[in-house]
Amino acid sequence: MTTLTETVARTRAVTAPQRVRRRLTSRVASAVAIVIAVLWTTPTFGLLLSSLRPEDQIKSTGWWTFFSDPQLTLENYQEVLFGTSSSSGQMMSFLINSIVITIPSVLLPLALSTFAAYALAWLPFRGREWIYIGVFALQIVPLQMALVPLLSFFSQGVEVFGLQVLPGWDLEGSARFVQVWFAHTCFALPLGIFLIHNFMAELPGELMEAARVDGATHGTILRKLVLPLVGPALATFGIFQFLWVWNDLLVALIFAGGTAETAPMTVRLAQMAGTKGNEWQRLTSGAFVSVVIPLAVFLSMQRYFVRGLLAGSVKG
Repeated sequence: MTTLTETVARTRAVTAPQRVRRRLTSRVASAVAIVIAVLWTTPTFGLLLSSLRPEDQIKSTGWWTFFSDPQLTLENYQEVLFGTSSSSGQMMSFLINSIVITIPSVLLPLALSTFAAYALAWLPFRGREWIYIGVFALQIVPLQMALVPLLSFFSQGVEVFGLQVLPGWDLEGSARFVQVWFAHTCFALPLGIFLIHNFMAELPGELMEAARVDGATHGTILRKLVLPLVGPALATFGIFQFLWVWNDLLVALIFAGGTAETAPMTVRLAQMAGTKGNEWQRLTSGAFVSVVIPLAVFLSMQRYFVRGLLAGSVKG
């Protein structure tokens, strides 16, 4: 026979999620969410308007004066992307470099993390737990600590007790893209393996056992069974990695150099801000070009991103 205290405690436990849900969907919560969204998007909207305004207006008035004197032009984008003078942005080649750097730097760690996560989750072998702990521990290592050893590896190779084990890569020109891909892949693997492994480990063991009984190999199980089920996790990591690589300045500047042949857009924007800080019309248009692509990627994959964040948070 339950006591009155137990009944009250059980009632509170049942109604607590309902109270939280009711508060989060109330008019006050909705109003707060709208205010936060407006404050968050206002700088981006102002950047867009500034990039479309004529040069004399950008340098003399703020973007909010557009509503009293609306004038728009695409000359800023034409100049910053396709201009040939030394004072122009000349960013089209840097935009292509960013795409060349980002796509392999997302696909390579995504593929390697998937294979490693599957092995750690469903292949029984000795030391598996210790490897997973090591992968988890690598996430706390600052990226900056690995820059000098990795740069030494690229330039000098690996030498043990005076014996050259691996030669230096000694890459020049467009071949230096390989160094950037390798560096971004190394830095992304700990987080990718950890994130994808947690999703794969939650899959029902009976499902895997039934597939093995039917004669499916590990490759078949991974391709036809696991990948469709962990799609949101792959999309979540892919979005994180894409945004990280696209907005990266440090790794690309060190391993790709600052030349127009291999440098991404972030390097060019930093150069423009340092040497042409008074050319606001070019800075705003160049900055918005660098923003619009990751924004489009995020919005197009937003539903998968939300699924990946919420997967496993509720039961049933």
